[in-house]
Amino acid sequence: MNRRRKVLLTVVFVAVLGVVATIVVAQSQDRGVEVRVTQIGERDLVSTITATGVVRARRQVNISSDVQGRVIQLNVNEGDEVERDETLLVIDPSRLQAQVARARAALSQASAQVAQQRAGYLQAQRELDRLEALRDRDPGLVTEQALQEAETQVEVQRSLLESAEHGVDQARAGVEEAEDDLLRTTIRAPISGRITRLDIEEGETVVVGTMNNPGSLLMTISDLSVVEAVLSVDETDIPRVSVSDSAMVELDAFPGNSYGARVAKIGHSAIRNQTGATGQGSSVDYEVVLTLLDPPEALRPDLSATADIVVEARPGVLAVPIIAVTTRSQDEDADDEDAPELEGVFVVRNGQAHFTPVEIGITGREHFEVVSGLSPGDSVVSGPFQEIQELRDGQTVQLAESSPNRR
Repeated sequence: MNRRRKVLLTVVFVAVLGVVATIVVAQSQDRGVEVRVTQIGERDLVSTITATGVVRARRQVNISSDVQGRVIQLNVNEGDEVERDETLLVIDPSRLQAQVARARAALSQASAQVAQQRAGYLQAQRELDRLEALRDRDPGLVTEQALQEAETQVEVQRSLLESAEHGVDQARAGVEEAEDDLLRTTIRAPISGRITRLDIEEGETVVVGTMNNPGSLLMTISDLSVVEAVLSVDETDIPRVSVSDSAMVELDAFPGNSYGARVAKIGHSAIRNQTGATGQGSSVDYEVVLTLLDPPEALRPDLSATADIVVEARPGVLAVPIIAVTTRSQDEDADDEDAPELEGVFVVRNGQAHFTPVEIGITGREHFEVVSGLSPGDSVVSGPFQEIQELRDGQTVQLAESSPNRR
């Protein structure tokens, strides 16, 4: 076979392949794009906001000491249940007992001083009375100067007596303060609850806090009869949350379980969180507090929590899968990127996908509420995602073998 004939056969073969490919492509185009189709209907929709946070007891008391000293008796362990006024620990009282003794001695001394000053005052008063009586009998017996000196002495003794009486009041206050400090060496439970934190051991020294230095945190008592989940909710979601909204809370420590809750409090001050490697940006969250309605008995504070807060519920509304909703320019032939876009779905009629604008209501977990634009029983393209993005109005489609046709 000569070279010319080989070239001719090659050309014919390529041409045949091209014709075959054209026929295949044409047939493929005639069959249309393979898509999944869903028949829409009515369903109950619930719109939720998801937020994360931690668990805490609604009532929690951090216990520190008002007096300094060594712990000589510790009656509780972490995790123990305690009752109100139960003795938790005792700090060595010997130093404060000595202070009480000194304060009581100072009170006795001040009381003796009062008795002494009262005697001096009475003596000065009697001397004044004697001089006045002599002057009344014979003015020449008592000079004016002697009478004035006696009156002055009475005033001096009266002032000294008042000062001594104030000294008694001061000494009595010192006794009360010393006795109060002595009582504070025995620390009792201010509430009933569970010891959820214990930071002291028997034999350690308790440090009292000052203005610049915090004192020793001895322990934390939590009343777990009412448990809360403290969440951080994004600023864009916070306007949708209301007090008494219901929620479902999942705890990482109890996988597979959900616990009912209600919104008890919505914060008014923002929580600013630094974002980015350099901390230049910031996100704004708000604190939302949920009350758990039936918490597990083994619950502990500071456990991680994830909550779905129900912000809106619509029973029996027309709904369409979220994946089915897309956007298209009002003029598909326009090249202007700023051209207004319409939100809608592709409705399948007679084997063709027709873009239909819709008005969307609330967002459920997997569906949008359809306010207008569709009717029950309409078949809409619900996947694959890439095919929906590339579909054009009026394009031929075919039902995928795995396509659901459900409500």
